Amino acid sequence: MLAFGCAKIPQQRYALDSIDFVGNKKLDDDELKDHMASRETQKFAGVIEGVFDEYEVFDRYVLERDLERVERYYRAKGYYQARVRVARVYQSGRHVRVQVVVEEGPPVLVGRVDLHGVEALPPALRADAQEFAKKRMRLGRPLEEERLHGVEDEIARLLGDNGYATAQVRGAADVDLPRHVASVGFWVEPGRPARLGAVRIEGLGKIPEGPVRRALDLTPGEPYSLSKLEAARQAVLDLGVFSAVVIKPDVPPGTEPPDVMPLLVKVEVTKLRSVRLGGGVELDSLKSDVHLTAGWENRNFLGGFRSFIVEAVPGVVLYPTHLPTLKPPRRLLPQGRLRAEFRQPGFLEARTTGVVRTQASIYPLLLSAELPRGAPIIGYRELRGSVGLERNYKKLNAALSENLQQNSPFTYAGDLDPDLTSVLVSYPELQLDLELTDKRLRPHEGVALRADVEVAGLGGQARDVKLTPDARGYIPLGKKLTLAVRGSIGLLFPQNYGETIEPNSLNRTSGGVSRRQWVKDSEIMFLRGYFSGGPGSNRGYGMREIGPHGLVPFYAPGVTASVQGQSCTNTPTQESACDLPLGGFTQWESSVELRYPIAGPLTGAVFVDGADVAPKQLVFRFNRPHLSAGIGFRYDTPVGPVRLDAGYRIPGLQAPANAPDEGDPERILGIPAALSFGIGEAF
Repeated sequence: MLAFGCAKIPQQRYALDSIDFVGNKKLDDDELKDHMASRETQKFAGVIEGVFDEYEVFDRYVLERDLERVERYYRAKGYYQARVRVARVYQSGRHVRVQVVVEEGPPVLVGRVDLHGVEALPPALRADAQEFAKKRMRLGRPLEEERLHGVEDEIARLLGDNGYATAQVRGAADVDLPRHVASVGFWVEPGRPARLGAVRIEGLGKIPEGPVRRALDLTPGEPYSLSKLEAARQAVLDLGVFSAVVIKPDVPPGTEPPDVMPLLVKVEVTKLRSVRLGGGVELDSLKSDVHLTAGWENRNFLGGFRSFIVEAVPGVVLYPTHLPTLKPPRRLLPQGRLRAEFRQPGFLEARTTGVVRTQASIYPLLLSAELPRGAPIIGYRELRGSVGLERNYKKLNAALSENLQQNSPFTYAGDLDPDLTSVLVSYPELQLDLELTDKRLRPHEGVALRADVEVAGLGGQARDVKLTPDARGYIPLGKKLTLAVRGSIGLLFPQNYGETIEPNSLNRTSGGVSRRQWVKDSEIMFLRGYFSGGPGSNRGYGMREIGPHGLVPFYAPGVTASVQGQSCTNTPTQESACDLPLGGFTQWESSVELRYPIAGPLTGAVFVDGADVAPKQLVFRFNRPHLSAGIGFRYDTPVGPVRLDAGYRIPGLQAPANAPDEGDPERILGIPAALSFGIGEAF
């Protein structure tokens, strides 16, 4: 804090405040600035200079060389006649602004693409390589040097996937400047087809070799394939005991490549045992808590690269402290989680992992931030167990498991509804995750597709089918500018519960069923139904604030099955139970977010979120968009970006006026908004 705002401009020098480009239509400013040595002075929060970063100094000679660099970059992008010059340097005191004028000129387009040296390849592979080269070079588009060299590597990989282990490719272009056309050629030296030979492994130390060879699943004599080698490398990494794995031909330099290619696998062993200690604080519009974390992991448990993890997270909820009121706590509600996981690699076959998970939890079921005095504060003791298989197929991760879950209610305060009893749910689950992005933590380009399928009914008290597909896309608008979009739907098809949700959300009645069945129906919906709102959903709302709201009978033990909506104000206990989330059967969510740099590890985002949850099956209520717009900040850390978002509920774009099943979401200082805080991007 002593250094806050204390950065100074060096004596007899000028601070470079900004670099602006004029005339650049094809390449944006940020892309051009990345190829300059001159740098703009960083601004804290995009506004204030010289807070945490020193002033950048203006140097005319460096700028002159920068113009040559930018011109060379234009050439690499296909603009061979581009000219770059400084139009004017603006000086104000000891601060300078630079304006650069660009004359891009017409681009040189790819007119034809030829492959040479492929005559000896099999006809089908030769045709695939020629078609691949033309498609990747993009006929009729500007000639880009980076793309040209990238296609060299891609053609070599295509041949490598088909047995040509030593294939080499060199590309060149013949440019006709007057016609603005380029002829691209690739000269291929495929070598001879090869087969896999002996596999040698280095770097194991005391680690047994057998499980590594099983994961590699490379058989001498089978055709050489780069894709198979990459899959083998990933399988060894998935064992969890290596920080790096490299697979390459085991051929001495300068020798003739053999037809049977021996392989060298080099590995670096990571720490096999670790202890984790930590803690955290959660604060949102629903609750606040303080918790500790303690865990132990062994990545070679009982040998054979079996992994065992045990983790304990004790904590306490400070009730009713929450955003934005921050009232002092009246009660401390103990909560905690104890989980264990065992993983057996090479289960059934080389690339499949067997997984066993168990978890015991205790937590309060807070459906509202604060209940009137006298209302029960309900908690659950939860036991979970699952047994399953996991398998990677290139970029696709698939997991199949059988899950068992038991929830037993109790109260932290007040009387427990006599009709509220334990619930047992059993369901197989299939999870599919296709990751086609450049980075997992901070994606800038690509697509990610996810799907979750659950079928409850093999034992337990719930029978249903639950489908949750999710799609995410990341579009680069510049080197540091990302447009992120997300769309998700949820479909729940219950067979033996859920009939009370729609009448409850409309007129606060049970729909004619007994009170015992009403309580059980509401309880199962909290375990299986859909809810929206919160940090990873619609950020203008708190957790569970979007969706059908109504009377939750086990929060009002005296309420009968025939109670009408007007009876909800009879007692404080009943009033507290009349505007609580019920869960729904059909959900849709969408988000659009523009992510941009601010200064160093600090980045910003502006976003628009929409969502709805309906009390009917297969009913998408797009007339209830619940649109929220907001702004957020992220700060990069080793475990991912720390994120703070503020979302504002746009008036007139929520739900029809006086809709009986809408809840009353929290406000911040009277403003229809919500704050969310977390680690990792929202999507």
